[in-house]
Amino acid sequence: MNATRFHEFGETIGATFGMTTRKFVLSLAVATVFLIVVVLLAAGLGTEPVSWISAISDRTSVDSTILFEVRLPRIALSAVAGAGLAIVGAAFQALLRNPLAEPYVLGVSGGAALGATIIIAFGIPIAAACSAIGGNTVLTMLVPAAAMAGGIAATAIVYAIARAGSHGSATSILLAGVVVNAIAASLITFIKTLVSASTSQDLLFWLMGFIDVPTSTTLIAITLYVFVGCVALIADSGRLNLLSLGAEPAQHLGVNVYSLERRVFVVSSLIVGAIVSTTGLIGFVGLVVPHGLRRVLGADHRLILPMSMLVGAAVLVLCDLVSRAMFVWLGTEPPVGAVTALVGGPLFLVLLRKKAGLV
Repeated sequence: MNATRFHEFGETIGATFGMTTRKFVLSLAVATVFLIVVVLLAAGLGTEPVSWISAISDRTSVDSTILFEVRLPRIALSAVAGAGLAIVGAAFQALLRNPLAEPYVLGVSGGAALGATIIIAFGIPIAAACSAIGGNTVLTMLVPAAAMAGGIAATAIVYAIARAGSHGSATSILLAGVVVNAIAASLITFIKTLVSASTSQDLLFWLMGFIDVPTSTTLIAITLYVFVGCVALIADSGRLNLLSLGAEPAQHLGVNVYSLERRVFVVSSLIVGAIVSTTGLIGFVGLVVPHGLRRVLGADHRLILPMSMLVGAAVLVLCDLVSRAMFVWLGTEPPVGAVTALVGGPLFLVLLRKKAGLV
């Protein structure tokens, strides 16, 4: 296909998806305002009231400590994690042309969790062996590395199984992901039976997804991982639009489908691995956010991917705020993963029933 015909086809695709500059700018502006409002709300609310004036004017005050050293870093981590999970979910749904696809279902999160679980469960001997150079520091560095390695390994297994079984069809990839995720969950359960009760309890709490106050190094590292990954995925948004026509038509239009699949899977694995290594398993954000946006804004991934970043960030910050607020009534703070599951679980069942043609 020559350049002129490809340009004409691009214009046709843009018209089909209903993409205009005004719609793009307006949508991103609304999502940005929504994120800012949610962040301000989360920063101002909590178990302890905070005076913004006192926090800003007196950096030694308790208000300043709560706001700048506790709430804002936690909000930033929530926003980065939500943005990463949502954009990966949007990319997976576009790649597989399936609204049920997301990192939690496809096994990427499960593989990352398994890698981190192995280090957390059996990391004490590693820390002891490395005590001369700082055992805790080594252990802290190994957990994110193991999570990312686990996510990439799970992705490679899913991709290999799908390619060997049904020529890499979207359905076969989805089914392979579900199986790999189940195997990872079983191995995690088995590992918990081999460790002490206290370690097992810590693993259970971490695996349910918990947003805690991150160190500055951790926050910077995960932000860089997610930002670079998001830029790479957004750069492929136009190709994902063409892929929505089907693998064969996209191939004829100049898209290297196999290369695109590998690139999206690897980048997504790195994003999810970095997030899981810090927050544990937080499911359904990658399912709910892009699916809802697609219903409202259409199927143009040039808009859906950046919108998923902004709305996903706002949604997870809001869910973490709900988790913190529940401390008042429960006397304890439930993991944010439980909050997202309570919202996303029922929606997943509805989507599954529709996909099966039962409703």
